[in-house]
Amino acid sequence: MNVHVTKKILSEGLGLLERVVPSRSSNPLLTALKVEATEAGLTLSGTNLEIDLSCFVPAEVRNPQNFVVPAHLFAQIVRNLGGELVELELSGAELAVRAGGSDFKLQTGDLDAYPPLSFPSQADVSLDATELARAFSSVRYAASNEAFQAVFRGIKLEHRPEGARVVASDGYRVAIRDFPASGDGRNLIIPARSVDELIRVLKDGEARFTYGDGLLSVTTDRVHMNLKLLDGDFPDYERVIPKDIKLQVTLPATALKEAVNRVAVLADKNANNRVEFLVSEGKLRLAAEGDYGRAQDTLDVAQGGTEPAMSLAFNARHVLDALGPIEGEAELLFSGSTSPAIFRAAGGGGYMAVMVTLRV
Repeated sequence: MNVHVTKKILSEGLGLLERVVPSRSSNPLLTALKVEATEAGLTLSGTNLEIDLSCFVPAEVRNPQNFVVPAHLFAQIVRNLGGELVELELSGAELAVRAGGSDFKLQTGDLDAYPPLSFPSQADVSLDATELARAFSSVRYAASNEAFQAVFRGIKLEHRPEGARVVASDGYRVAIRDFPASGDGRNLIIPARSVDELIRVLKDGEARFTYGDGLLSVTTDRVHMNLKLLDGDFPDYERVIPKDIKLQVTLPATALKEAVNRVAVLADKNANNRVEFLVSEGKLRLAAEGDYGRAQDTLDVAQGGTEPAMSLAFNARHVLDALGPIEGEAELLFSGSTSPAIFRAAGGGGYMAVMVTLRV
């Protein structure tokens, strides 16, 4: 077998696999990737038993053969090659990797022992890949990293009559994004770490979903993925979204991010990075206090609602996370000093963050 492929394209494909294939495992085969060659190019595939990933790399191939190689070692070799056109030559159990003046010989693995990976050819529903990646990216920050929180470690994907919605929560905040979608899809919970990999492979075009038993298969023009889903019921997040809004504040999202960053320098790290928000007479005063002093910043805002003034407190880190996906004007909706608050873009866009307040 002889293959010619550009270093850039091969490195991109290997980069996707590297994030999925473990560098160490009690089963050495799981640290390898399988390369299937056809006259059209190479299909790279690997698994960590939670995610199966297959990626196509266009290449010139003569005498196609399949083989298995150590994933991370192969990727490291390709990245460090001296030339831009890579030649792969398989001879027996040895793979030659050449480019420029570089020449590596890599031992291949047992092809027959590699676990079989299969990906569906039919799709149940299709979603816009760009919209889906944007939605997942908007809410990912709110998913929990705590192992004991079960479904909170996942992101819920809901198909609704008017479109689709993704939701993440760690019990202290909820991040929601609605986006256009059609078709009769299922509601499911995808592990947040799997969503990270999904975001990386979703570009333009369509993401085609195929549903299995506890499994979601996602297909794009270049990539196939199988993702294990989380079991359980996602909490009823809608009950924490405040309905009785008493005070509304609008201001540039960037200005609020910068001001929160400034005062948070002195926020008490042992008291949830507490930053106080005091709204009154078209002004938003931010204040933080810690062991080394106190800070204050004041911003002009457009104020509305039935309450003339209100004082609340938030975790500064949570505020910055919530503001991250908002461009332009941010709209802050308050229903009381001890009730959850809503942060969203003033011009719409489908994104909303709901955060619990700290005790004033």
